[in-house]
Amino acid sequence: MKKTLYLKFILAYVLFALFGFFSVATFVSRLTYEFCQRQTARELYQEAARISETFAADLYNSEISLDMVQEQIESLSYYMGTEIWILNPSGRMIVNSKSAIDPDTEVVVKGFDPTVTQESYYTTGLFFDSFEEEQLSVIAPIVNDYKTRGYVVIHYPDAKIREEANSMLNISYIMLVVVLFLSMIILIFFTEIVYRPLREIIAATEQYASGNMHYELNVEGEDEMGYLAASVSYMARTVANSEDDQKKFIANVSHDFRSPLTSIRGFLEAMIDGTIPPEMHEHYLKVVLNETDRLTKLTNSLLSLNNLNTQGMILHMTDWDINAAVRAVSASFEQVCRNKDIRIRLILMGEILYVHADEDKIQQVLYNLVDNAIKFSSRDSEIEIETTEKGDKVYVSVRDNGIGIPKEDQNQIWERFYKTDLSRGKDKKGTGLGLSIVREVIRAHGENISLVSTPGAGSKFTFTLRRSDLNDALDDIEMDI
Repeated sequence: MKKTLYLKFILAYVLFALFGFFSVATFVSRLTYEFCQRQTARELYQEAARISETFAADLYNSEISLDMVQEQIESLSYYMGTEIWILNPSGRMIVNSKSAIDPDTEVVVKGFDPTVTQESYYTTGLFFDSFEEEQLSVIAPIVNDYKTRGYVVIHYPDAKIREEANSMLNISYIMLVVVLFLSMIILIFFTEIVYRPLREIIAATEQYASGNMHYELNVEGEDEMGYLAASVSYMARTVANSEDDQKKFIANVSHDFRSPLTSIRGFLEAMIDGTIPPEMHEHYLKVVLNETDRLTKLTNSLLSLNNLNTQGMILHMTDWDINAAVRAVSASFEQVCRNKDIRIRLILMGEILYVHADEDKIQQVLYNLVDNAIKFSSRDSEIEIETTEKGDKVYVSVRDNGIGIPKEDQNQIWERFYKTDLSRGKDKKGTGLGLSIVREVIRAHGENISLVSTPGAGSKFTFTLRRSDLNDALDDIEMDI
């Protein structure tokens, strides 16, 4: 383990160094060259513009002689290390800082096109095959009486720009060497404060894995390594309870599978024994199909059901009709209610009432609440499901006339696996997870759920959801109609 980890450290350091040198030699080198090129082009263009506004303009206005312009241009060219031209629009050479032009000899830059710079003010290359080495060339127009009389062209060897870029690049190489040296110090320091404590933690985990849960891990500290050691120690103390955690997970899954499976079984048995007539089979088969879809969704979210809390739950928030969900959930319990002579009464706010929430999880909340209400209601009783809105909230309540919940138990019913004494006789197969799931889902939405219950008179659960803005658009459409 020691050799492997050190090898990884060293390999990472070598890769870092190689990547650093590669980056400097490629990306940084190119960026430095382009920076120097733009900077040089900007300075040359400024100088070309000054020449076009002074010497060149005076030349075309016949205010200064050609010889004087030649002398000034040669001085500037020597000082700047450039080659300066003055060209006619046709490309004929008027002034060349390298050598004076014989008036009787016509020198033309073949193919000269002042638009070669396109949207920029400079270009690179051989400038219409006028040079043997690449040049950075800037072109500034000479304007007189709102007409372009000619152009000032300044050439600067591209090789000099690369020399300047390489000089600047040396600084980057020096900084890279300094960084690599500092990273070596960090590597040594990291090995001392991380690697050695990590070896002790690994030795402890090997002991725990072999069953020696009493092995003492002597790594102390208030940093991450100390926290890791404390976490491993805590894990060792709690690993004995893993079997209970597995049972809780299975209980979570079975609780959410039981209700839809019961509904599916009830409808199918009713269709087989003739309780549901053949002409109604299609309707109830659709209900069964909806229940199988629900089972599929539950299967896909087993992990989230095992860790129902506001930090771990992922919500898919959409705008949907809560009234339609209430009707669908009520329909899925129709056969169960018929067997117990229980009626479900719906008091819904309007035909459609949109909320902004996770549809699947809120449907799960309704399912659990209605399931509990039916479970603890006596025969020939009524369950009432109501939706109302107030401000930006929608209130959904499920009320039964069942056994009720004692006051001393009302704060504990939200805990997992908790059952009141009154419910134990009624709910022999229950796991005590339904209301815990309900509360965590509502909390994940940032909403509240409340309970009003009287033993022997029934219970009423009410939770809130965010009202959707689609309701306002729906009201406007109804007003227009």
